[in-house]
Amino acid sequence: MLSIITAIHNQLPVNRLFWEHLKRYTATPFELIIIDNASTDSSAEFFESIGAKVIRNPVNYSYPVSQNQGLAIAQGDWLGFLNNDIIVSPDWDRHLMDNMTANNLEVATCCGIEQLETRAATQTIKRRWQRIKGVCSLIGVTNFSLRLMHRWMYYGDWNGFCTDRYSRFRLQAAEGFVGNTVMMTRSGLDKLGPWDEAMQGADFDLYLRSKKRSIEQGDIRPMHIALDTFNHHFIRLTVKARPPRFADADKLARLEDKWPAAELKWLEDRIGG
Repeated sequence: MLSIITAIHNQLPVNRLFWEHLKRYTATPFELIIIDNASTDSSAEFFESIGAKVIRNPVNYSYPVSQNQGLAIAQGDWLGFLNNDIIVSPDWDRHLMDNMTANNLEVATCCGIEQLETRAATQTIKRRWQRIKGVCSLIGVTNFSLRLMHRWMYYGDWNGFCTDRYSRFRLQAAEGFVGNTVMMTRSGLDKLGPWDEAMQGADFDLYLRSKKRSIEQGDIRPMHIALDTFNHHFIRLTVKARPPRFADADKLARLEDKWPAAELKWLEDRIGG
């Protein structure tokens, strides 16, 4: 079984869209664990109504704390950490698991607008998204505007776009990460441990930890991006929702506090960046 863990604060239209596509496009039997960080717009009630396990926090916790709360009750052999402001692709889970198995990966992410197979391809899709988002965001964050942005972005053929990527990049992966969708096996969790609750950039920290362990112990490959599995990310919608200050904000550190420049350079030199 797959355990999907998602943290939220309000954004009911986003949450409804997220669930609609998650239910439609996930092939593996899954449990959905929602970490509700003090929502006031019935988002928690919505997820409870569709059968998700909902942990209700009285305050807003940071990403790594929220993910670890979900981990504490997750039952699945596969662990998916998903943002709520994404639209998953058809069979995203099966394709990502197949890619990880083929490439001997215990932690991986989907590709997306943030990073594709080349810098040129990434720049092209980012420019298109910025133009479309700039126009549609004038309407505000509504169910209509979200659907319109997604439809225009992929020329009205989301399934076709995803099918084409899968056929061109089947089972191909590149080292790196796109943080909106992270998949981990139980064995990967045993080796890397839970999310570091002191890290504001917890996804980058997880990538660096996997990279460092691959060098020092050689029992895991660094986090990779599955190039055949693309999830759409609306990007920065969570920030625009203006959530309250993290209750654990005073405990959060910057990446450079944990990963000084000398150690980052050592990692880059050992694996070629």
